[in-house]
Amino acid sequence: MKRILLVLNILAVLTVLSIGVQRFISPIVAEAIWSNDYKSLMFKCDHVMREHFIAKQGVVLSPDEKSIRDLQAAEIALTSCHDYDKTRKRLIDWGLTENDIAQIGLEAIETKALDIRKFVEIHEIRY
Repeated sequence: MKRILLVLNILAVLTVLSIGVQRFISPIVAEAIWSNDYKSLMFKCDHVMREHFIAKQGVVLSPDEKSIRDLQAAEIALTSCHDYDKTRKRLIDWGLTENDIAQIGLEAIETKALDIRKFVEIHEIRY
């Protein structure tokens, strides 16, 4: 009887530890490993989606051979959004919430905004 109770207690402890790791440790590890990749892929995907939209409008406004080639190139570039989506899903699989991922995205935007401001300050023509 004591042996059965000992085994059940060990199983209970292992279960609690497993849930704790899954709930608290995995998201921290995932964010440390993939957040920088996610930030970079988020900007790449945003850029190619914007380029695709512009290329589509170009075909609508002027359906010539160049605008069609530009649209085809933009459509191929959209494959980079697949990597973004895979990374996003990996973060979710590892326990990050939508809010956690949104926070990573906001951090990326803030970082890029600072980089852009510095770039503009350096290259801006002052009167």
